[in-house]
Amino acid sequence: MAAFLGIVAFFWPFLVAPGKFGSNYAPPLIFGVLLVIVLSVVISEIAEGGINSKALAMLGVLSAVNAAIRPLGAGTAGIETVFFILVLAGRVFGPGFGFTLGCTSLFASALITGGVGPWMPYQMFGCAFVGMLAGFLPRATGRREVALLAAYGSVSGYLFGFLLNLSFWPFSLDPNSSIAYLPGLPFTEQFHRYLAFDLATSLGWDTGRAVTNFICICLAGPAVLTVFRRAARKARFQAPIRFLPTPTAAGAPGDTKTTDDSGLPHDQPSG
Repeated sequence: MAAFLGIVAFFWPFLVAPGKFGSNYAPPLIFGVLLVIVLSVVISEIAEGGINSKALAMLGVLSAVNAAIRPLGAGTAGIETVFFILVLAGRVFGPGFGFTLGCTSLFASALITGGVGPWMPYQMFGCAFVGMLAGFLPRATGRREVALLAAYGSVSGYLFGFLLNLSFWPFSLDPNSSIAYLPGLPFTEQFHRYLAFDLATSLGWDTGRAVTNFICICLAGPAVLTVFRRAARKARFQAPIRFLPTPTAAGAPGDTKTTDDSGLPHDQPSG
């Protein structure tokens, strides 16, 4: 449902009749519905066991980290430092986590940097798709996994720019331009106009973002993946119980004891 809403929010110039989706009321409406859906995604992940208390804590920490490091790039020449963590976290913790992290990271960053505006819900959706699709990548290990994630990071740099341009393209150009949005055109001609607009206006910025993602994932990817997987594996708030036999004299029946990860035994009756 969240992915469907995002597709409609971005691709409405190709899907909705002209005049049915205005620029004035659309962003606040999308933002309000997006917050409700993000909450629904988190609740559904909790219900299915995909997100528990430690995953929620990790979500908060990574959202804060992304919000803190995003101004380091600030989008200068397309350099963005927020995406490689989205890719790696979505890979380790799953598509639901990646979708939610993309939304919360951009929301927190917008509040910190004063970037709240009609573009914010579209940025949240764009980052949410980047994190979500990383969770659907095929299995791989070692260097092949890092290479796969680096390649996806590069593609996601172009994907994010492609989606974000759709948020303002219908309102930003003179209708007489050959690359402007023209209501009523067939899908193929409309899409051709948008491709020309995207290549002419943002290809350089998208390339900078793609190169940044590729370099960051290649350099920091192995270490960050190890940290994330160790956190997912070791951060257990309830230690599992293991049953161990109690040493007794030869041939004599013994009791069974249980131990937790702390190593402290708890007597249990045998049998």
